[in-house]
Amino acid sequence: MKINVLVLDGVFDTGLATVLDALQTANELAEMSGLASPRFDVTIVGMRKAVKTSQGLTVPVNALAMRVIPDCVVVPAIGFKMPGPLQAALERSDVRDAGEALRCWAGRGALTAAACVGTFVVAESGLLDNQESTTTWWLAPLFRQRYPKVRVDESRMIIKSGKFVTAGAALSHMDLALWLIRQKSPRLAALTAKYLVVDSRPAQSAYVLSDHLAHADPLVERFERWARAQLANGFSLDDAAAAARSSKRTLARRMQAVLGKSPLSYFQDLRVERAVHLLKTTAESVEEIAARVGYADGVTLRTLLRRHLGQGTREIRKSL
Repeated sequence: MKINVLVLDGVFDTGLATVLDALQTANELAEMSGLASPRFDVTIVGMRKAVKTSQGLTVPVNALAMRVIPDCVVVPAIGFKMPGPLQAALERSDVRDAGEALRCWAGRGALTAAACVGTFVVAESGLLDNQESTTTWWLAPLFRQRYPKVRVDESRMIIKSGKFVTAGAALSHMDLALWLIRQKSPRLAALTAKYLVVDSRPAQSAYVLSDHLAHADPLVERFERWARAQLANGFSLDDAAAAARSSKRTLARRMQAVLGKSPLSYFQDLRVERAVHLLKTTAESVEEIAARVGYADGVTLRTLLRRHLGQGTREIRKSL
């Protein structure tokens, strides 16, 4: 399988190294174990002759490989973690040139894969329009605003949509690399994960800080403050809109634009977040905690916690 890893100036060191190391490890383990799996032929390509990482290290770029159509293109993140610097970086000429190259490769049948802020680079090309995507969870409000045609779900770690694969924040580069390996050999992917000591992480939702996302918009922030104070009392859209100083329709639209959720859905998320905190920090039973976050009994809370936690947070799952 021929893979081009497309690096732009300021590439996130950990993301780039993680993808390269995981694929190289898979090649070595396949040979060592005698597993029948195609070799991953990885080439680092770039839009400029000289590329440096965000930490200032020089990346060796194969300019000639740009002319070859790969089976897959991987776009690691560029090292801009906050909205302002990221938006400035996305206006660079090398990002525009990368979009042209990505459209060319995709048009010739290549799979396009990106992780973390690399999803913004792909979205800039227009290739993710009308596709599902995940992205860096704390930049999801900016992603929604900048790319309204993309159906984004930042709660998921990996999303495959058509010929595009996107992964969540930072260390999801490893999840993306293992996904690529798994398409050729599930056994090799499992073996690679064991050697690299990587646990399964099917969702980003366990890592998301809800209040960070809410603070991206003043109206949503006002709703969030009201919601946290009302968890034990129940939800009222009329009261929520009044507290946010908006109409119900405006509140619902803004919540969808910033968080991709309805006011009620976000309210339920805050209940679960609070319940998880109490399970971690108190000796209270699930039934006691359910009452504190507004549920009549522990049955509903247990169901919601299992749905939100997925395979993660084993200690909490054992108590359910």
